[in-house]
Amino acid sequence: MNIISDIEVSILGLLYEEPQYGYQIEKTIEAWGMRNWTQIGFSSIYYVLKKLEKKGIVESRLEKVEGKPSRKVYTITEQGRTAMKEKVQDLLSWNKKVISPFDLGIAYLTVLEPKEVHKCLENYIKSMDGRIKFLESSVKMQEDLEAPNHVIALFSRPLAHLKIEKEWVENFIKENMENK
Repeated sequence: MNIISDIEVSILGLLYEEPQYGYQIEKTIEAWGMRNWTQIGFSSIYYVLKKLEKKGIVESRLEKVEGKPSRKVYTITEQGRTAMKEKVQDLLSWNKKVISPFDLGIAYLTVLEPKEVHKCLENYIKSMDGRIKFLESSVKMQEDLEAPNHVIALFSRPLAHLKIEKEWVENFIKENMENK
């Protein structure tokens, strides 16, 4: 079994659909809004493709383009299809610990005055409100486009998490910050 990282599966999933070249992958990432639910930067696309090729999970061929330099087109291998299926099964089967930098702030909030903590938490809520609005509009847009349920879920799931977290922060302020 090949072990592939989450960032590798982000790119491999695009190749599972069809062979693509690097810039085409970048355009697909942008069009699908993948940076809302993956951590893949433009500069890491080619690095990841090289890693996947070294592992035998993808293969490449040069494609001639009239009037332009040749481009490398990447195709998933059978080994890659197997690795992708195994990774998706793993991702959907187990709840994994998510590390949030916010928790680090909570751990050391005593270095601040209570009023400073309160202000920071109010700012945190405002930033969540902006993200909530974005995700709500994204869910609506996907529903209007009659996108498949799994695509809508890429926006509705983080929306649900944010709403719960906002409620938690508001309760934390009420229980710990008011009257201080």
